[in-house]
Amino acid sequence: MDLSITFLGTSASVPSAGRGTSATLISRGGARWLVDCGEGTQRQLLRSGLGLVDLDMIFLTHMHGDHYLGLIGLLKTYALRGRERALPLVGPEGLSSRMSLLQPVIGRLPFAVDVHEITGPEPVLYEDGVGIRAFPTHHSIASFGYALVEEERPGTFDVEAARSLGVPEGPMFGALQRGEIITLESGDTVPPEAVVGPARAGRRVILTGDTAPSSETLDASRGAGVLVHEATFLHEEADRARETRHSTARDAGTLAAEAGVGMLALTHLSMRTPPRAAREEASREALEVVVPGDFDQIDVPFPERGSPRLRRAVKIDRPTFVAASTVAAGEVDSVSDVDL
Repeated sequence: MDLSITFLGTSASVPSAGRGTSATLISRGGARWLVDCGEGTQRQLLRSGLGLVDLDMIFLTHMHGDHYLGLIGLLKTYALRGRERALPLVGPEGLSSRMSLLQPVIGRLPFAVDVHEITGPEPVLYEDGVGIRAFPTHHSIASFGYALVEEERPGTFDVEAARSLGVPEGPMFGALQRGEIITLESGDTVPPEAVVGPARAGRRVILTGDTAPSSETLDASRGAGVLVHEATFLHEEADRARETRHSTARDAGTLAAEAGVGMLALTHLSMRTPPRAAREEASREALEVVVPGDFDQIDVPFPERGSPRLRRAVKIDRPTFVAASTVAAGEVDSVSDVDL
């Protein structure tokens, strides 16, 4: 079953020309789950090439506007398309009251929005061998990260070993794969461990949202295949990061190295944080570090099939304008980060 992470918005607080505000799509088989829904998320979905998919659930990490204001347009568009299936919406305390405030703007919907408020670490989804669990993070307001954890899978079935023991193909193969002891016509018994290898690990993906480094994130991330961690600042602005309860790229790298994650993906970059500098800083601490741009995607194979892989999106050409005046290099980076 395929598992991928598509980055729809990777900027901190405000959008830039190349990065939208926070939104990340997790796709597993036919399921589509969105973590955060910053301004313009529905358009980001369209620009990504995935189309405006019918989401199965939306998870919000916290109630800062750059993480939820895209809900207004997304829900209204779903209404115009005639969606009828209920849409579960999960987030911290205050989500219900915020949705009530937005109700006059959103208007009447032909489908239910089932709001669930998180008050502490808890499972928020379980289906088809995978669970998503919320864990508290350390930000300036109530905030949560989300851990996607798959169950272990049965070991590999050794067909040749089964044949050599006289097991006929058919129902007995299936019984052994289910962990049952079978009895042959000869009266001999064959235990499943004789033909089935050890259980195979599932996949583990962690998304933190906005947070300072925390023991909760460390515990949730241990052994993860992919950790998506914010890196709003570089180490030179560590004091600012502590003040606002954000992380530096070095913080994220240190945590990823201690947790033993397979790949660290840095996101929520301030306009003052060059992606290359963030990667270099985190790479001093962690082995595999990537800084995805909008529409980039990480494929997460089963552990026995290799490591996670980042696939860069094909960049959309920008229109070219004849400038009426010039702007000094670096002035764009002077934009302030509104929730920092």
